[in-house]
Amino acid sequence: MAGSSLSSSSLPPSAAPSPAAGHAVNEALTPLSTQQRALGWSDQAALWFSLGVGLLVMQVGAYLVPAVGTRDAVLAIVFGSFVGAGLLAWTARIGCASGLSSAGLMHATYGSLFARLPVGLNIVQLIGWTTFELVIMREGTAAIAQQTFGIRLDGAGGVLLTTLLWGGVLTALMAGSMLTLVRRFVSRFGLPLVIVSLLWLTWQFAHALAAKGFDAFWQRPGDGSMGMWSALDLVIAMPVSWLPLVADYARHGRSARGSFGGTWLGYVLANIWCYALGVMVVSVAEPNASLVTALLLAQGGLLALGLILIDELDNAYGDVYSGAVSSHSIWPRWSVRRWGLVLAVLCTLLGLALPMHSLEPFLLMLSSVFVPLFGVILGRLGTPGAAIPDVAQPGRRIDWAAAGLWLGGIALYHGLAQWLPQWGSALPTLAATFVLAWLTQSRGSRGVHGARGAHGR
Repeated sequence: MAGSSLSSSSLPPSAAPSPAAGHAVNEALTPLSTQQRALGWSDQAALWFSLGVGLLVMQVGAYLVPAVGTRDAVLAIVFGSFVGAGLLAWTARIGCASGLSSAGLMHATYGSLFARLPVGLNIVQLIGWTTFELVIMREGTAAIAQQTFGIRLDGAGGVLLTTLLWGGVLTALMAGSMLTLVRRFVSRFGLPLVIVSLLWLTWQFAHALAAKGFDAFWQRPGDGSMGMWSALDLVIAMPVSWLPLVADYARHGRSARGSFGGTWLGYVLANIWCYALGVMVVSVAEPNASLVTALLLAQGGLLALGLILIDELDNAYGDVYSGAVSSHSIWPRWSVRRWGLVLAVLCTLLGLALPMHSLEPFLLMLSSVFVPLFGVILGRLGTPGAAIPDVAQPGRRIDWAAAGLWLGGIALYHGLAQWLPQWGSALPTLAATFVLAWLTQSRGSRGVHGARGAHGR
């Protein structure tokens, strides 16, 4: 591992060192000081519950049935959510303790030159996710307009109007403060409204299931098109897609323990709830009915869907903000805010041009990249006594061992999916890359990783 290790005694309590004349500070690669940290554990729990809720999550939950039986789907949802949220929380703890962004953790693990590859892939996937979110919000808006007012917005003019509407709101949000959005809107207003919406929808579809016979629903077998371990991979894929973002928010946490607990609790509850709701909806909906249509037909579904669409905007914001931090790490002459505005506009334009469906292959492809990527990061930086190099200083440009483990992990993931699908891909790949990364980490510089004030309560 290159560079000098960061410890509670090696970081100044103030902001990052002043840049040389003519050079911009790379905020993504500079640890945040204690004074810059404002998020408590409840803020992060609210944030990750909000980010975990979404129509996309429900849609992926709907993929599980009828591929696997109801009981296997529930087992996959619960176990996969606990594992996936645990990975998020573990990474959040490292991000908070070190004060580094996700891009900073990649630099610390893979070297300053090679890290540009996973950082670049992260930017691409975040642009893709944001475009997905805008399309989902556009289609939800069109469904609400047709159901309520009889107005069709699925033509070219309607698509343009609704995409620009949501893209414009997203761009406006990017001009503001991330901390203000999380603490004042998400925690105080957005979270209670979303919980009420989920409770109402859960009650409505549970009642519909009871009317059709709950025993028949619970005993429903799968059609064999997906095995239990493949279902588990699909559930884990959703929280894994957030792994390259979590440190961008956790670094603003006041304590590593609070960041771990808040991230884990918020996300595991949201992921289980939304996956399970997707299973319930598809089990009572008419054949070939879309998820949005099924939600609208539920009593009170219009209001609930509207609130979930507003919450979907948080997800798009989270993607763009993290994409902006990663982009800033590569080109620091542009501020995080400027990058955010540029990416928001780009995603809006892509939402008008690209067909953004066939979600399952996209999710699994992301898992094949980011499961081994963070298996190596957790093995190198997430174990007791692991030292984190000062990524703001010149150091090793490529950590060949870490880079090889990541690329080998991608190959292992796809090899398992091809030749041993009954064993799954995500968990074996994660375990293999973690253990090998831990065994090959540098033992020369040990110490507590983290910024001053990021430990304990």
